[in-house]
Amino acid sequence: MNCPVCTCDLQPIHRGNIEIDVCSRCRGVWLDRGELDKLISAANGYYATRRGDDDSDFGDHSDHGRPAYGTHHQGNGGYPSGGYPPRKKKGFFGRMFDFD
Repeated sequence: MNCPVCTCDLQPIHRGNIEIDVCSRCRGVWLDRGELDKLISAANGYYATRRGDDDSDFGDHSDHGRPAYGTHHQGNGGYPSGGYPPRKKKGFFGRMFDFD
């Protein structure tokens, strides 16, 4: 199948029982009939099991990943990862549409 935008060939990627067509040129994402319903159902199931549980997937937003006061003079900016704030963990859609 060809991309409706740039007419490049679409590459099918399978995530569970969902087939996602991805264009390698314009990075467009295309779903066949019924695939969006499957995607929504899978997302509802994923988040329903995590509702009220530990929100570690979403990170602690109390300090917004900032270093403690007075640690800015350290060579790494006060962050344990060498000067950058820790990355937020990916949720359902972040994992579903991570094609790289």
